[in-house]
Amino acid sequence: MSAEEVAKAFAQHFYNTFDTAPDSLAGLYQPSSMLTFEGTQHMGAEAIITKIKSVGSVKHTVKSMDVQPSASPNAIIVFVTGSIQIGGDNPLHFCEMFQLISNGPGSYYVGNDVFRLNYGL
Repeated sequence: MSAEEVAKAFAQHFYNTFDTAPDSLAGLYQPSSMLTFEGTQHMGAEAIITKIKSVGSVKHTVKSMDVQPSASPNAIIVFVTGSIQIGGDNPLHFCEMFQLISNGPGSYYVGNDVFRLNYGL
């Protein structure tokens, strides 16, 4: 699979799972994985899933995605923009960056995840 195909499949799986069964995202993270959510860092799968679940009921809509090779030959960078509806409120714009690291043929985990809401756009 190309980096673009991996990123597209990852984003579709990630946001669908986040919206419906966030506990199931734990397998995408490792003990060394880090999420920076609105400027606050969370390290390891357990802390990351705890933060994700604290957001509550959400619905993501992806608007765009950019993909780049990483400096590491076994990783790719994925940058996503879109809207997120939290608890049925009005949608807010967001951006999220992932570094996906290969841990075997066709298998990736999230090494880094940076999430920000975009206010005043």
